[in-house]
Parts: sequence; structure tokens; C-alpha cells
Amino acid sequence: MLIRSGARVALLAMLIPLAASCGKDKAATRADAGGSAPVPVTTLVVQPSSWNDSLQAIGTAKARESVTLTSKVSEVVQDVHFQSGDEVRAGAALVTLRGNAQQAALVEAQAAYAEADRLYRRQAELAGQQLIARAALDSQKATRDAALARVQQMRSDIGDRSVRAPFAGVLGIRQVSPGALITPATVIATLDDVTRIYVDFPVPEAQLAHLANGQRLQARSSSYPDREFEGLVSTIDARIDPATRASMVLTRPSNSRSGYE
Repeated sequence: MLIRSGARVALLAMLIPLAASCGKDKAATRADAGGSAPVPVTTLVVQPSSWNDSLQAIGTAKARESVTLTSKVSEVVQDVHFQSGDEVRAGAALVTLRGNAQQAALVEAQAAYAEADRLYRRQAELAGQQLIARAALDSQKATRDAALARVQQMRSDIGDRSVRAPFAGVLGIRQVSPGALITPATVIATLDDVTRIYVDFPVPEAQLAHLANGQRLQARSSSYPDREFEGLVSTIDARIDPATRASMVLTRPSNSRSGYE
């Protein structure tokens, strides 16, 4: 009797956990069926598309040719033949300096050369007749050549007193006036050939592998915010600045001066 009773108690103890477990599964099934809403999912079709990597840098626009005009000698300005902002051709006279002493010295040198050349020709005739020694003729020839060199030197000195444009371009602001004493350190004006503009800009060393001559680029200027200038990479500097670890890149924008007016 005690054994049966113990068996019934054990059987009841086993049935109670099983019933509780079944009740929890049914409750969870009912909660899942009516408790959560559907999640919306968006699908896209994968397709290939173009992608361009870009590099931005701040550059400086420079003229094709640019020079600061100065005089070779110290002298007083006699005439100024230009105004600020003038366009000049190559070889145009810009400033004339006084050269009265040099002009007088040239006249003297020319007279000395004429006399030396006349004596040389006379002695050449005498030497042909064997009336004078050959050494005398050679000495007179050296005298004539020295006189000619003196004439050429004086012409060069006079030429140094005329400042001319080395190339065609646009002049900057005039810095001298007639009567002023100028030296080789005195700035007369600036001259720029803006028929073609170059732009150089630094590129970090890590980005140099992505650049090559002939690559196209676009540039914008704060002076013309609504315009975009196109150009080509012209030169990549072979040296890297040890301080900035960047190399300079030179480009040629395809714009004439009319694009900047």
C-alpha cells in the first residue's frame, strides 16, 4: 500500500511540470501570432556605376612670363615712354636715361677708329711695296682693332641707358618719373605675359601616385566664382619639400587673357 501510494505521488509530480510546460508554449505561440507587426523591407537591384576620385588643392595663378624691370646702370631718367597698364610689344623702349657723356665718348671713339683705320690702309699699301716692315703694319692693325672695340663698348654703354621690354606683355604700375635718379635696385615696373596662365599647387606625397602629365583638371577662382576653368597637368616637380612633404604641380589652364577681363 505504501508502495502504491508512493508511485501515485511520483506520477502526479511528473505530470504537473509537463502541463505547465505545455501551457507556456501555447501562450508564447499566441503572443507571436498577434503581438508583433510586419517589418517593411526595401530592395534594390545592384548595378555598376562610374565613380571618380578627386583631389582638391589651393593653387597660385602665374603669368607665362613675368619680370621686374630695372636698369643696368645708375643714371637720371630722361624720358618715360609708357603708362601704367599699357600693353607693349617685345623690344619697345620703356625708359631712356641720360647719356650725354657716353654720346660724347662715342663720337671720340669713332674719330679715333677712323684715324687708325686710315693709317692702317696707308701702311698696308706701303707694306705691299715693301717700303715698311711687316711688324709696323701688324702694330697699326692692333691699334685699329682696339679703336673699333672702344666704339663697340661705347655703343653698348649707350644701349644700357635705354630700358626695353624683353617680351610682349602688360605693364604694371609705373614706379619712376623723369628726372629721378635710379639704380639697378630701383623697380621701374612689372611686365607680365598673360596670353597664357599657369597654375601651380602643392600635392601631398601620398597622392603623387595618382597624378600624371596630361590629366584634366577644373579650377575656380574667388575673383570669378561663377566660372570654371579647365586645364591639363603639365609638370610634376621631381623634388619633394622636406618640410611639407609635398611636391609642386604645374598646370596649363586652356584660357586666354580674354577669359580674365
